[in-house]
Amino acid sequence: MRRADRLFQIVRTLRGGRLQTAQALAQRLEVSVRTVYRDVRDLQASGMPIEGEAGVGYTLRRDLDLPPLMFTRSELTALVLGARLVQAWGGAESTVAAGQALQRIEGVLPPDLRERLDSILMYAPGGFHMRPHLRERLDLLHEACVSRRVIAFAYTREDGAQSQRDVRPLALYFWSGVWTLASWCELRQDFRVFRMDRIEGLRVLDREFTPKRGQRLEDFLRIVERQRVEAMDCVDKNGERQSA
Repeated sequence: MRRADRLFQIVRTLRGGRLQTAQALAQRLEVSVRTVYRDVRDLQASGMPIEGEAGVGYTLRRDLDLPPLMFTRSELTALVLGARLVQAWGGAESTVAAGQALQRIEGVLPPDLRERLDSILMYAPGGFHMRPHLRERLDLLHEACVSRRVIAFAYTREDGAQSQRDVRPLALYFWSGVWTLASWCELRQDFRVFRMDRIEGLRVLDREFTPKRGQRLEDFLRIVERQRVEAMDCVDKNGERQSA
């Protein structure tokens, strides 16, 4: 656990109002008692109104006014729904992070807003499709996109045709329950989009790539936008012919 996260957890625990011993805090945070003493001392030095002493216990003064997270009902609903979507369809690391984010938000909300969390009746079922190996694959693909590392994998198309690809991953997109990878395919020397669930034997190679003009994510998005406009124009023209 990062030190910043540990300090946040100490404040959040003490905010409950009950006296907490250093031993109890140490067990909760999985650190030594000496570490808790040092963290509490640093928090007190920074102005956090923690009362108590070593060997007795600590509590947070009740008149503490933490910087409030004043969300509207709509904003809170959006945040919770977003986190639930990530928990259902995100990678393994993102799933854990979403749960931690919700805990942090809940920990600093005023009581009236905290009660609203339980009244948000919007959920994201369907995450059972995201098997653990798919969540791990999603994390691996995302890391390859960020680090700009070439990846290799076997791919099976919808018609059953199989091929081996080396691609330069650009970004991941989520479409109606399916994650897809936008990439520059070295085999086809063109942009290609691959369904994550049809990728097998994924390997991140030691070969890094530098996005070149005409092979970048912005170039891919420009092509997608042009195709969208052309498709809309075609629909409009067909509609005009039918009405005429």
